[in-house]
Amino acid sequence: MDHLNLTWTQTFILDGFTTTGTLRPLAFLGTLCIYLLTLAGNLFIIVLVHADSGLSTPMYFFISVLSFLELWYVSTTVPTLLHTWLHGRSPIPSVACFLQLYVFHSLGMTECYLLGVMALDRYLAICRPLHYHALMSRQVQLWLAGATWVAGFSAALVPASLTATLPYCLKEVTHYFCDLAPLMRLACVDTSWHTRVYITVIGMINTCDLVIILGLYGGILRAVLKLPSAASRAKAFSTCSSHIIVVTLFFGSAFIVYVGPPEIRAEGRDKLIALVYTFLTPFFNPIIYTLRNKEVKEAVRRVIQRMRTVLKTP
Repeated sequence: MDHLNLTWTQTFILDGFTTTGTLRPLAFLGTLCIYLLTLAGNLFIIVLVHADSGLSTPMYFFISVLSFLELWYVSTTVPTLLHTWLHGRSPIPSVACFLQLYVFHSLGMTECYLLGVMALDRYLAICRPLHYHALMSRQVQLWLAGATWVAGFSAALVPASLTATLPYCLKEVTHYFCDLAPLMRLACVDTSWHTRVYITVIGMINTCDLVIILGLYGGILRAVLKLPSAASRAKAFSTCSSHIIVVTLFFGSAFIVYVGPPEIRAEGRDKLIALVYTFLTPFFNPIIYTLRNKEVKEAVRRVIQRMRTVLKTP
């Protein structure tokens, strides 16, 4: 009980990145600009999907859900990163630290499930076109989207609760947010069992989901190669290319940090790699889904034209 009380009453110190002189304000301004652009880009996709009827398809519905998730995902960690850029080593109450840990991993696992659902949507659209709209009805879309959030927030309870009940002897977290490995280094006890549980839970979820995604894309590839013309094959592949890029960025960086060899997850390296999936991936997602997508560009033109018409109307 004393260990549990110690865990919940102490304050941790986030070290952030070690920068000095003029680099710190420049890093703060750069991070702030990318953060604001990330929020604006994901909000833009959400508004566009709901404003244009041409994007009222299951694929764009799930893209808007992904953008909504990314708004929360990036906002879970970047404010603490900005604070450490501005003030250096920053204290964070243990309750806030463990809450950040839980929310961050909940959203990460939700995105993992959501990327799998998006792959399923593309599989049904290409491999079952005649039954696609019946199989992916609005009710099914809402159910699948809701299920990803429930599954993500449920799965994260295991690593978050185990970490929160560890006894801690040290306070300095060598990271810019509260994550599993940096926190476990501060524990007073051997955490090898906890590490195995974390790798099993997070690794199994990510691995199973990735295997399912690869299996679905294997089916898509077989179906596309059977199409009669090169134009139809190119069109089918184009609807999947953006999702493939996002899957590669997300799963690649996540596996390196949480499942990769210990030397890669060493202090200092993990927070650099973490920038990819906590900061850069949410920033690039709107760019990937807009610049590489003709339908989105056409929807933007329609919305702008509609706005011009409304403004011209006396």
